[in-house]
Amino acid sequence: MQGDAQPGQQVPAAGRASRRGRRRLPHISVRTRLITVIALVSALGMLSVGVIVYAVERQRIVAQIEERLEVALESARFIVEDGEVGSGEWASATQALAAVVQRVAPDDNTGAMGIVDGRAALVPGVPLDVDLQDFSGLVPRVIAETERSGAVIGSFTFEGDTIRYLATALTIEGSPAPNTVQFVMAYDVGAELREIDTAARVFLIAAASAIVVIVVVGALVASRLLRPVREMRRMAERISGQALSERLPIRGNDDVSQLASTMNDMLDRLDGALESQRSLLSDVGHELKTPITIVRGHVEVMDAANQADVEETRALVVDELDRMGRLVQDLARAAALHGPAPVRPLQTDAADLTEHIIRLASATPGAEVTAGEVADVVAPLDGERLTQAMLQLVQNAVSHGDGEIVIGSAVVGDSIEFSVRDHGPGVPDGDKARVFERFQRGGERDGGDGADGAAPHAPGSGLGLAIVQTIARGHGGLARVGDAPGGGAVFVISVPLGARGMPRPAAPRIPATPTTNPGDAAASSHDDGAPWPRS
Repeated sequence: MQGDAQPGQQVPAAGRASRRGRRRLPHISVRTRLITVIALVSALGMLSVGVIVYAVERQRIVAQIEERLEVALESARFIVEDGEVGSGEWASATQALAAVVQRVAPDDNTGAMGIVDGRAALVPGVPLDVDLQDFSGLVPRVIAETERSGAVIGSFTFEGDTIRYLATALTIEGSPAPNTVQFVMAYDVGAELREIDTAARVFLIAAASAIVVIVVVGALVASRLLRPVREMRRMAERISGQALSERLPIRGNDDVSQLASTMNDMLDRLDGALESQRSLLSDVGHELKTPITIVRGHVEVMDAANQADVEETRALVVDELDRMGRLVQDLARAAALHGPAPVRPLQTDAADLTEHIIRLASATPGAEVTAGEVADVVAPLDGERLTQAMLQLVQNAVSHGDGEIVIGSAVVGDSIEFSVRDHGPGVPDGDKARVFERFQRGGERDGGDGADGAAPHAPGSGLGLAIVQTIARGHGGLARVGDAPGGGAVFVISVPLGARGMPRPAAPRIPATPTTNPGDAAASSHDDGAPWPRS
């Protein structure tokens, strides 16, 4: 089994070379890659178009040569058949050949001649681009081919020049010798094709210029589009766990700008998470410092020989440890609400849920629960989390009120509100805005398992109402506190109904299984949730 080299061992040369090779890989930016790809695709596209057009045009020229030669053959036959001055007769084959040669329509890159007695004897009266007499060996070949087939279209190459020629025998019966002569007309294929070579060179120059323009424009566009990405990289290099306040500018409405917006949202969440973490650590340190100081102070001054002092100190230490244990438990419960899916809403019968909460709250020691208004609606709710939050509010009301509690739910506008009303002293106006924050405690509402116990020896952890607010926000809603008519406080969890909110069906509901153990119901205020009826 091979592993990393141990101290004192030599790394194999192949491994060192491999790592050096990896280190020497050049860094190629995304901008360079984009521009390279754009240039290559443009070049390949233009090259493909040029090759296809060149091949099609070349084939068209070759076919056009064939067509012109066939037209020339038909013209020669017509002249011979028409005869001299339209008489239909010729005095000699040589005379007919001269007429055909002289009447050939001159064209670019063409040549013509007449063959008499096996030699080139007649040429057109005007100079043509191709002198067929220069093509040695053409005359014997034409004579041999016309003797076999009378008329032929073929190709002939001499000293690198290729011509496409028409050769036909002209025979005049009764003509003085010779009565058979040959007419030849040819096109210089290379010269014809060189005309499109010029166009091809122009196309290559234009294509190269176009590629340069595409690369320049692509570089400018790529630089502009990738600017936010470069800013993200530079900002990521500058950013640290202590400095998350910088944000990317948003320009435009394309994918890159949306990426920048998403990056800013992520930084907002990170900033909030770090700030929450720092605040939590500070608060936890502050909360733990008090019981630790109390325990240490009493242990230091405890008289070990005095049994009564030992018992008293032991009771105080156990009490403070219990308080720290509740704090840790509530911290774990609060952390669970910040997981990937802390709230799982399902279509839930709000009336069933409210009645189930009332039954559980009635088993809470010291609580005298009265049912209030019940909302007849089915809405997307997480029953377990709402039950946990409502029982927390019940425990808070028991701790700070006289035990008389009213629990209900109602549809208010586009939201459904679950409420817990107590008959205690209420919450001062100055504390209402901060009572749902972690470790915040109102001056008049001390003790209890809620978030607002303030006394150093109060059993509350200071996290209860913060957990309630987290559950409400997980539903897209909010928790608040107000003054109840006639005195006391009313705590409300407001949750949006959403587009799927609907009246409760008229069919009879199956009641939730009642709690058989009052102790279990009381303990459920400290659990993550309790069983609840679903629609």
